[in-house]
Amino acid sequence: MLKRKKVHRAIFTFLLAVTSLVCHAKTFDVYFLGGQSNMEGYGYSKTLEPLLREPSSEIYLFTGNPANDDDRRGGAGVWAPLQPGTGVGFKSNGRVSLYSDRFGPEVSFGHTIDHLSENRHIAIIKYAKGGSGLAENTGHGSWDPYYNKKQGINQFDHFLTTVRQAFEEQDIDLDGELDTLLPAGIVWMQGEADASAGKKVAMAYEKNLMQMMKLIKAALRNDSIPVIIGKITDSGVDNSSNKMPYIDEIHRAQKAFVDNDICAAYVTVLEDEPHIADGWHYTSKSYVKLGEAFAQAMWSLKTTCP
Repeated sequence: MLKRKKVHRAIFTFLLAVTSLVCHAKTFDVYFLGGQSNMEGYGYSKTLEPLLREPSSEIYLFTGNPANDDDRRGGAGVWAPLQPGTGVGFKSNGRVSLYSDRFGPEVSFGHTIDHLSENRHIAIIKYAKGGSGLAENTGHGSWDPYYNKKQGINQFDHFLTTVRQAFEEQDIDLDGELDTLLPAGIVWMQGEADASAGKKVAMAYEKNLMQMMKLIKAALRNDSIPVIIGKITDSGVDNSSNKMPYIDEIHRAQKAFVDNDICAAYVTVLEDEPHIADGWHYTSKSYVKLGEAFAQAMWSLKTTCP
C-alpha cells in the first residue's frame, strides 16, 4: 500500500509539473522581415550603442541562411537572442550560425517594438538576400514563385524553408517550456533589383509585390496581418551609369500597394539619408533609424487595423 501511494504521489507530481509547464508557456508575437540587401544590412555592429550591441535576454531572432537560387542550403537557421551580426556575411547551416560584423534594421526594430509592446514577448524571423528581385530575371536571385517553371529552388523557396524551420522549433528561448509563435506583422525592404532590371520588370512590380505579400501572408497563415513597405531610394552618386533608371515605377507600385491595403503602411524615413560609397546601401545610423521607423509604423497599424 505504501508503495502504491508513492507511485500515485509521483504521478501527481508529474502531472502538476506538466500543468505548470503549459500554464506558463510563452506566446511570442512573430514579425517577418524580408527583402534584399538593405534588409540584410550593411551597418557596422561596432558602431551600435551598448544596448543594441549586446545579445538581448528577451527578444529572439531566427535568420535564414542567404543563398543563391538553386542552392539547397538557403533558409537554414536557428533561434538565438537578438543581436547584431546577421547583416551581410551572416551564414547558418541550421545547427550553428556564423555571425558577421554587420547588422540590418532588425536590431533597432526588435528593441523598439519590444518597448512599444510592453508585456508582449517578441520574436523575429528574417530572410533577405542581396540583389534579389521579385521578377525571375533580375540577376542576383529571384522571389518568383513560378521560378524555372517550378522546377528550381529560389528565394521564395528559401523563405519557405526559413519559416518552416522557425515554426518547427517548440522552445525558441530554451527555457524548457513550449512556446506559441503568433504571426504579427510583415516588413518588406526590397525593389532596387527590379528598378534596375529593365522597364518590363519594373512595370510588373506592383502585380508581383501584391502576389508576394499574399503568399507571405499565406505562409504565415494570417491574411489580415499588417504589412510595412520600406521605400527604396537612389543615392544619385552614379548618374553616369543610371543605377536605378526605373525607380519611379517601383515607388508608384509600392505606394499603390499600400493605398489598396488598409493594414499596410509606407515608411519613407530614408528619403534624405546618405548612402555609403557603393551608392546602394545606407550608413550604420540609417539602419538604426530605419528599424525604429519600421517598428513605429507597425505599432501604429496594430492599434488601428481591424
